[in-house]
Amino acid sequence: MSSNPADAPAPPPAGPGREASVSREEFDALFEAVRTWGRWAAADRGAWNRVTAGHVQRAAALVRSGTVVPMGRPWDTRPGPDNAKPALHYMSDLGDVEAPEPSTYKDFLAVDYHGKGVSHLDALSHIAYRGQLYDGRAAREAVDAGGARFGAVPALGPLVTRGVLLDLPAVLGVDWLEPGRAVHARDVVAAEKALDVAVGDGDAVLLRSGHLRRRRETGPWNPDAASAGWHVDAMPLLAGRAVSLLGGDGDNDVRPSPVEGLHSPVHALAITAMGVPLLDNLDLEPLSAACAEAGRYAFMLVVTPLNVPGGTGSPVNPVAVL
Repeated sequence: MSSNPADAPAPPPAGPGREASVSREEFDALFEAVRTWGRWAAADRGAWNRVTAGHVQRAAALVRSGTVVPMGRPWDTRPGPDNAKPALHYMSDLGDVEAPEPSTYKDFLAVDYHGKGVSHLDALSHIAYRGQLYDGRAAREAVDAGGARFGAVPALGPLVTRGVLLDLPAVLGVDWLEPGRAVHARDVVAAEKALDVAVGDGDAVLLRSGHLRRRRETGPWNPDAASAGWHVDAMPLLAGRAVSLLGGDGDNDVRPSPVEGLHSPVHALAITAMGVPLLDNLDLEPLSAACAEAGRYAFMLVVTPLNVPGGTGSPVNPVAVL
């Protein structure tokens, strides 16, 4: 399969959620409205400061059946239109390197994970807007070839909190949202009502668009050209609910971008303005089935990023426990 996005099947035209563009001035007003700079002493943890021991206890109380649902996509070493930089995996010892008994088998892993093919967490050092990271830190001073000195992934550590799945295809009675379909604030409210769940303080909100189901049934495409995801007008609502984390089965941003001159406006609003880390490229199909079977869309969520000093994020395999 070719790794050239030009060789990918063309995505269908954007769906009904695609609307008129948002001006840069309107975006900047949104940025100011949701900005939380200066709120927390441990600024490079951002919105994860909202999650207290009480939040963890309330999340644990949601565990009833003990069903554990992983959300990480398989380690993908195959090039494709949505995986221009495939992960690496090769064997470094086939029982022929060390002393013969016991024999050992070892492998090597490497990945350029900030893309479309790897489930990963974006830390607060990942995105700058107008030269500034979250909390107004100058990006050129905070991040260099050695990594990030502010907002690096070790500052976040693990997260245990209440997760909420907003399963838009289930709400709308479709298999998936077509690429280009924007999810607006009104869609969040409608999903809460339909799924009998409410997003609240410290919650992690996961948006299912059905991206992986569409990929499996119709084949891969270039999600940089078109993918379903959050519209910027949903961010003030989510900011008002004081969420700690956003995630999705795409990379969270609707594409094409609705904002003039910005390719990833939701990344800028969530990470840089709100201090909310993002989970990109999750496989939410098993969680959708588990939530439907359980008849509830809230669960305990566990996210454990790698402890990479200076890292701007980490590959992850988050789990929901119902």
